[in-house]
Amino acid sequence: MQYFVALKIGEKRVKEAREYLNTLCNDQAMPALALRDNKSNVWEPVGQENFYAVLDDAGGYVLSDSTGYMIVICDKNGISKALVRGLDTERKDAIVARLKADNMTEHNGDVVLPV
Repeated sequence: MQYFVALKIGEKRVKEAREYLNTLCNDQAMPALALRDNKSNVWEPVGQENFYAVLDDAGGYVLSDSTGYMIVICDKNGISKALVRGLDTERKDAIVARLKADNMTEHNGDVVLPV
């Protein structure tokens, strides 16, 4: 796939994930990655499917905000599309409850975050 075609598809998927996450977190979601990192010159957009992951420093992730949690919307490969960070336990739990109510599946593997 050509770079710009893959990028446009990925940007659309990131926008949709961010808009959805914004409805759950008072417009604090940030965009993440539009393309998969596949270590080659083959360009692929981030996947269309949506999973969620809850991250904290204890999971081995270095979060820029060392307190609280990060919720990530990612594809089946753990490529992040949108995220919200700096959540306390109460806000994290409320957002996760809404994600589950919307039948979103939790991603239990590694998550790729933007650098």
